Amino acid sequence: MKLDTRAMRHLAAEDWRVLTAVEMGSKNHEIVPTPLIEKLARLRGGVSGVHRSISALAKVGLIARVKEAKYDGYRLTYGGLDYLALHTHASRKDVYSVGNRIGVGKESDIMVVADHSGKQCVLKIHRLGRISFRTVKSNRDYLKNRNAQSWMYLSRLAAMKEYAFMNALHEEGFPVPTPLAQSRHTIVMSLVDAFPLRQISEVPDPASLYADLISLILRLASHGLIHGDYNEFNILVKEIKSTAEDGTESIVLEPVIIDFPQMVSMEHVNAEMYFDRDVNCIKRFFLRRFHFTPSQPGPFFKDAKKTVGKGGLKRLDATVEASGFTKKMLKDLEAAIKDKKTDKEGQEGANEDDDDDYDEDSDEDSEEEEGEEEEGDDEDEGEGRQEALLSGGLSEGLLSGEPAIDKANSEMAKLAV
Repeated sequence: MKLDTRAMRHLAAEDWRVLTAVEMGSKNHEIVPTPLIEKLARLRGGVSGVHRSISALAKVGLIARVKEAKYDGYRLTYGGLDYLALHTHASRKDVYSVGNRIGVGKESDIMVVADHSGKQCVLKIHRLGRISFRTVKSNRDYLKNRNAQSWMYLSRLAAMKEYAFMNALHEEGFPVPTPLAQSRHTIVMSLVDAFPLRQISEVPDPASLYADLISLILRLASHGLIHGDYNEFNILVKEIKSTAEDGTESIVLEPVIIDFPQMVSMEHVNAEMYFDRDVNCIKRFFLRRFHFTPSQPGPFFKDAKKTVGKGGLKRLDATVEASGFTKKMLKDLEAAIKDKKTDKEGQEGANEDDDDDYDEDSDEDSEEEEGEEEEGDDEDEGEGRQEALLSGGLSEGLLSGEPAIDKANSEMAKLAV
């Protein structure tokens, strides 16, 4: 689904309370009973006020009534979860306005946003289950234990895990985007001026870039971590101008790592498999794209394992666990990722198992794909530098009620609190 923020400025405080009440009720109910919504919202206007808000929220697709349910109730949609996350970011002043979508992944949307100073950042919205919902007719067994609420829960876990690892890596000086904020299934991070590795057709020195990427794998391992999805889709390459002593200028390529929901510890039961897969992904890409083959074999997991924590290096796997991302959360998320990969292998073939490429977004709501009848539910991949993808510009304010200001033919809304 696409993020449409146009209705945000029109929601009253009572509407937000009711939407939050539906979210709270969703922790224990797939369909939240209407009486429970009334109880949790606690509006001064009483039951009639709650029903007015329910009608307003359903009209714009933030909640939905499921027909033929055993009782009268509503469920939270991904659109409703998006609005709650954006409302939190706006309240914390992390996000002031939302602009263009710059990427559509199999399980995430990437948006450009701006803070109150006008600085552009990236909003990543996790949407686990999207591909599975689209192929629901052939995946009934796969989805039998997954409902919309469980996918939202797993999307939250993916965002929490990614944010925790990004924080830990950033503090240790790894080349990653700067993590700025996290709410529910969303993360706000710095915008990196770089090319995705998959878009680069040639480099002046493949051996040097290859060495840098392998060094990052080994550096992660020494801190107790394996990326788990280390490929051309999750590596950006920055161009850094360098000036030699004689005044000669040259361009140095610097890799930046992104996408961390599948990162695992070097102590993981399948750590060797994940480590070898990351190494082989890079080798295969460099052979296919740059016709480059390293002169030395490896690196090997057994050698990398010996470097974990050596010399007093900080164990980042332990740091993330201490941050509050529990073992149960990790187990739940890993189980979903494992199921998703098993399904993907059957659908797409082994060569695309772990590609987090950006496909043209289908406008079909994943929840409609589930086959439920509901009331109230009334791009291409980016090319070139990420900043070039922002040529549409930003539009003003989502939440103020002020008219949007057109900049470079792009409408952008300001988030009202």
